[in-house]
Amino acid sequence: MKTLTKDWLKAALIRAVRTWAQVAATSIPTTAMLLSEVNWGVVLSTATLSAIASLLMSIAGLPEVEAEG
Repeated sequence: MKTLTKDWLKAALIRAVRTWAQVAATSIPTTAMLLSEVNWGVVLSTATLSAIASLLMSIAGLPEVEAEG
């Protein structure tokens, strides 16, 4: 496991937030035909679980953060 650094944490959080936004945006049209019918609980929980999975996957390493010597 790579050492958690400030750069790693920043990159991992940015990646997780982007993942959250992408999943939320794609879940909205799949849960309802009208915005007033969206099941927000499903959208938010699915997006949050995806962000957590993104953080866990980042433990394996992030290509945008150089490995320390």
